[in-house]
Amino acid sequence: MPAILDIYNHAVLHTTATADYQTQTLEQRNQWYESRVGKGFPVYVATDSEGKVLGWSSYGPYHTRHGYRFTVEDSVYVSHLHHRKGAGRKLLEALIEHARGNEVHAIIAAIDSANEPSIRLHAAFGFEQVALMKELIYKFDRWLDVVYMELLF
Repeated sequence: MPAILDIYNHAVLHTTATADYQTQTLEQRNQWYESRVGKGFPVYVATDSEGKVLGWSSYGPYHTRHGYRFTVEDSVYVSHLHHRKGAGRKLLEALIEHARGNEVHAIIAAIDSANEPSIRLHAAFGFEQVALMKELIYKFDRWLDVVYMELLF
């Protein structure tokens, strides 16, 4: 969990991959993990041959209303030291396979429109852009557009 926390907190402080402004504590990240796993949602970790954590992925509810119960939103985070080395691909692939076996009908990805590597990664797995929402997030003193991508089963 400390490695997952480090990767997420780096993203909070240095990227627009998350709209969070505040880093999390280990206790908060442990609670997040327990909540995800307790509800049957996956949390995957990619490691190198020495066991070093390269990245993590998960999905959770897109919305809490009952009608959305077959739709999830994904999260894929790779350490800034290991971008574009295949970890993100493996992590997203694991999420998709889990979703297929667990009554998921749609996976939603909400991505900063400037995050072209994440958009390309999702497109490589068949996600289609279904929306572009203008100036949805404010971070680092600028407005960010958000691309919504969807994979249907």
